[in-house]
Amino acid sequence: MTITEIITAGGGGVVLLLALVEISPIKINPWSAIAKALGKAINADVMAELESVKKEQTKIQKQLEHQKQIEDERHADSQRERILQFNLELIRKQKHTKESFNEIMAVMDDYEAYCSNNPKYPNNRAKHAIANINRVYDELSAENGFLME
Repeated sequence: MTITEIITAGGGGVVLLLALVEISPIKINPWSAIAKALGKAINADVMAELESVKKEQTKIQKQLEHQKQIEDERHADSQRERILQFNLELIRKQKHTKESFNEIMAVMDDYEAYCSNNPKYPNNRAKHAIANINRVYDELSAENGFLME
């Protein structure tokens, strides 16, 4: 027997052995493993690029979350400013319609919800203003003293 015949016969034997192992009830899948390894080798550069894109996406997601937090804080600051301004108008005895009170109460609800969901956000400046607006609203409701439209 020549070396070529041995290799050819041996190669055929290996292929036959792999096929039998693939068919056997034991869950050893040599063809699947070979295909998987070959696929990884062929797609290595694509996989590396995909990993790079995933890292960049994660970085952008963190930046987006940070920007959203900043925007939410700015919105809360704006709401607090509206609450404080409305309270200042009440202190200066400026009259308001019931609709104006309803509008500022919606702002207060939204502001207080943000504050309770974000305990690190400073809220000490608006607590008394909110209490005063609620007190004045209750008094005006009892005596129907709202400014008429």
